[in-house]
Amino acid sequence: MRFGFISDIHGNLPALEAVLSDLERRDCDQLVCLGDICFGPQAPECLERVQALGCPVILGNWDWWSIDGFPTRDDPVGIMLYDLGAWWAKQLTDEHRELVRTFQPTLELELPDERRMFCFHGSPASFSDWIFATTPDEEIEQLFDGIDAAVLVGGHTHLQMLRRYGRAVIVNPGSVGQPFRQWWPNEIRVGRWAEYGIVDVDEGDLDVELRRVQYDFDAFLDLLAASDMPHRRWWIDSYADLTAV
Repeated sequence: MRFGFISDIHGNLPALEAVLSDLERRDCDQLVCLGDICFGPQAPECLERVQALGCPVILGNWDWWSIDGFPTRDDPVGIMLYDLGAWWAKQLTDEHRELVRTFQPTLELELPDERRMFCFHGSPASFSDWIFATTPDEEIEQLFDGIDAAVLVGGHTHLQMLRRYGRAVIVNPGSVGQPFRQWWPNEIRVGRWAEYGIVDVDEGDLDVELRRVQYDFDAFLDLLAASDMPHRRWWIDSYADLTAV
């Protein structure tokens, strides 16, 4: 079986369309969205596009906050992010909010040879947990307490990752709409590409492919610049080429 995974779309419709176009050529048996469709300039359009796919969708932290309200932050970056999130959330209709309420916290899939795959956003415990390549196994053991699966797939960090955990593997397909080149909160730097992942399972064999595809990046920035969203210059500058800084 071949599984396609998309995550952290964040209202970037051109990036989503580029990924879906690439996925069409990959002949996947099952597509799964790992959450965070919302929080972005084209969140309504992306929600409708994913809904049309008919695939399972995991609830992301920004998805939930966009319909239930944002936490309190007092740091400058957090304040700007939540200002943006609240502004974008106002673009959602009641139908969009009801759609988000159908997203599931986790998803378990059956694999060949009686193995299982477990899908989540941040961790099985919370959509806000962070799992990195450097996260100690002791911390991961707590997050996956009671989970018995050969393949563990999550998003949230906007960083592609493949790592071992005991007899299992942890996969992060990265971010469709906002892949990080440099980790925040000190300074956000976003890649000018779209990311997704493929997990291929066949009679005991496991193949993981972390992919990057190009999209009409300049048109997306033009859309941001033409909007009246708050902090738009700061947001646009986060896509600056690091080699030019």
